[in-house]
Amino acid sequence: MWPTREAAWTVLNEYTQNPNLIKHALAVEAAMRAYAWRFNGDEERWAVVGLIHDFEYERYPDLGAGGHPFKGAEIMRAMGWDEALIRAVACHAPDLTGAEPQTPLEKAIYAVDELTGLITAVALVRPSKSLHDVNVRSVKKKWKDRSFAAGAQREDMERGAALLGVELGEHIGVVLAAMQGVAGELGLAGSAA
Repeated sequence: MWPTREAAWTVLNEYTQNPNLIKHALAVEAAMRAYAWRFNGDEERWAVVGLIHDFEYERYPDLGAGGHPFKGAEIMRAMGWDEALIRAVACHAPDLTGAEPQTPLEKAIYAVDELTGLITAVALVRPSKSLHDVNVRSVKKKWKDRSFAAGAQREDMERGAALLGVELGEHIGVVLAAMQGVAGELGLAGSAA
């Protein structure tokens, strides 16, 4: 079974209380919708993968066996969720799971996950705290500063864009535009909303 967006939202909120983790899920969901459209994927299915990819992280933050994302896969299997969805979620962290992204859906979740965090960080250092004041150039400028959002795995973002067959600047633009579309939900609409 592939859950509906409503069912995935319920599970996310059952396991996650931290508003920033929920906002991250919403950002990834928006980016996944954008890529579903580009690759003629099932937008609702792709969105669900984005929404639930980290759903259990708050409860099981230890990375690896017994924690994230393995505990999430265990929970999803117990709920009878589709193995293709579980595999796609595993592909957001191939270094942990060994699940190398193969399909466009799997490549997209890998490609957008880290990038949404970097784009959020760029918006938060703007005086307006607004995604509407962020552009590709400003993200690329911060990208070069390795001390900025130091935890953001730039190599993973570059590899993700390459896997999708999209130039890095274009990839940033796709994810940024998707996030700007839900800036209010992300608390990043600033004064431009």
